[in-house]
This record gives sequence, C-alpha cells and structure tokens, in this order.
Amino acid sequence: MKLMQVSGELAHRHYGEHEGKPFFTDLVQFITSGPIVAMVLEGENAVQLVRATMGNTNPTESAPGSIRGDYGMTIGMNLVHGSDSDESAEREIGLFFSEDEVLTYERCIDSWVIES
Repeated sequence: MKLMQVSGELAHRHYGEHEGKPFFTDLVQFITSGPIVAMVLEGENAVQLVRATMGNTNPTESAPGSIRGDYGMTIGMNLVHGSDSDESAEREIGLFFSEDEVLTYERCIDSWVIES
C-alpha cells in the first residue's frame, strides 16, 4: 500500500483501453486531481472479493454496504478502482508498483484459517 500522486502519463497508461471514448479525459483528470492510495491485495478469489466489497461501477446499482453503494455518487468520480480480472491486476500492479514494492509471504496462521 502506498500514497502517491498519479501523473498524467501514468493515468494515460492505466486507462489506455478507454482512450478515444467520451469519458477518457474526465477519468484522467479525476485520477490525477489528488493523491491516491494504491494497494496490492492477494489471496484466493481476491479480484472477485474486492470487486464485491467495492460494489457495481455505477453507484446507483451498487448494493448497500459496498463502498460505492454507501459512498458513491457518480460513475465519473468513482471512489475506488479495482482490477476486473487477474490479468488486469497483473498489468495494473506493474504500472503502480516496482517489483521490490510487492511483498508476498505466508502467515503461520493461514493453515488454520484457509481451507486447502
């Protein structure tokens, strides 16, 4: 986890798949408008679990209790971003973190709380 300011260049790389769409400029302006907290979460079904915690991209369609459902107002000024697949997560981790910033480890308690 790290606090950082997203540069215009990084924002363009991050949202590159949306370049040319009407909302692209707004996405770049919003993510570069202030500091963000970037983080890497890992674990079984991490992408699906994080996306469920975040809620639907459209806050009006998000479940109560999700971040977007409780705190979101509009799609364009979304409170959180999460990768939509393991492949996207790998790409995005590479954009926001250097290899030495990502720590993977096993906790001794994992064998007691995670089914194998």
